[in-house]
Amino acid sequence: MSSESHNTKIDIKGSAFKKYFFNTSWLFTEKAVRLVVNFLVGIFVVRYLGAELNGIFAYATSLIGILTAVAGLGLTNIITREFVKKENESESILGTAFVLKTASSVLLFLLIIVFYLFADTYENLILLIVSSSLVLSIFDQIEFYFNAKVEAKFPVIVKFLSFIVVDVLKILAIILNLDLVYFAAIFSLEKLILSAGLWYLYQRRKGTIFNWSFNKVRAKQLLTDSWPLMFSTIAVTIYMRIDKVILKELMNSEAVGIYDAAVRLCEGWYFIPMAISSSLFPAIVNAKKKSEKLYNNRLQKLYDLMVFISLGIAIPITIFSEEIITIAYGSDFIDAASVLTIYIWAGIPVFLGTANSQYLINENFTKISLARTVIGMILNIALNFLLIPKYGLAGSAWATLISYFISVFFIIIIPKSRREGIRLFSSLLLIKPLLRILK
Repeated sequence: MSSESHNTKIDIKGSAFKKYFFNTSWLFTEKAVRLVVNFLVGIFVVRYLGAELNGIFAYATSLIGILTAVAGLGLTNIITREFVKKENESESILGTAFVLKTASSVLLFLLIIVFYLFADTYENLILLIVSSSLVLSIFDQIEFYFNAKVEAKFPVIVKFLSFIVVDVLKILAIILNLDLVYFAAIFSLEKLILSAGLWYLYQRRKGTIFNWSFNKVRAKQLLTDSWPLMFSTIAVTIYMRIDKVILKELMNSEAVGIYDAAVRLCEGWYFIPMAISSSLFPAIVNAKKKSEKLYNNRLQKLYDLMVFISLGIAIPITIFSEEIITIAYGSDFIDAASVLTIYIWAGIPVFLGTANSQYLINENFTKISLARTVIGMILNIALNFLLIPKYGLAGSAWATLISYFISVFFIIIIPKSRREGIRLFSSLLLIKPLLRILK
């Protein structure tokens, strides 16, 4: 081995590698534990609330989820980049991001008050309580600051504590037989606890927030850089949540509650492709440095693996959907079984899309990624309005399934990504993928 080749090897025992490895481990562990715990506690909450109240809550959190994406202004990745590039200007970056985020959050909260406060209904009360989370999430940029400094464990500890407290409160609310209002308050309380924890963390380790400053020129530059990301984030959020909002408008809260119960059982698996893709991404990137053939082979095997895992989840859940719904939620939610048998198959495009997004990032095809998301969003909205009146809950599930598949395989019609789209499609041909994985 040449000296040059030897020098390019990654020093896995070096302090820099360990620092980044443990930083990533903290981030991944927090997300994985949160998904599992929230999934399990969520089942108890849905079962306790029943279909109608769960529908009211799911509608409120879905709508506020979309508005939260708007309030974020797409700043997350931009300010993280700024923290890395301009270490000595962190207080100006933090202050400017704080003002922009607070202004957008307060404006949206006031608009919600104007639209919903004077309509005296129980649903609107829940929506107003949940919407307060918008103005309680004003210190998010502190988390991004610590992540950029490769000190993720500190905000992760804060997030761990906040969601543990919140999940304990949810269980207590069930035991004490409390009203939905308390669950809405707990939802917003999590944002308050997290913001307070991040503020305290910054005060203890970095200094006071009163040293932050707002820079008008920086604000304009941040917004100029972030608007495409904001649009993409909003599109993704609408894509993932709009079905419940449309169901509420075309049907009722009970329908949303039943639908949400089924969706929870499907989306609980979505951390798997994220974990696998994130773990294998470095190996795939390194393969491209060695040869295009090795790079393509590794991508193909990743797609094949995603298909087999998603099928391994979808087939048994489809067969035992009624039993699963009855065990998880009780017989009152039995109508969710028909949604579950359809929606669970959306896992195939979700798993494939998550893996393929690594390719799009590596090839710098961000515009294709955005176009795919927007196409999927538009299709999902259109199909929901078209299919729900005729097929009800199943119509919304079919709308999601169809739009997800078309969105993922949309890259076939684009010349630059057509070959990769064909590779994706070939993973669905089961026999060849199995042989490739076994090689």
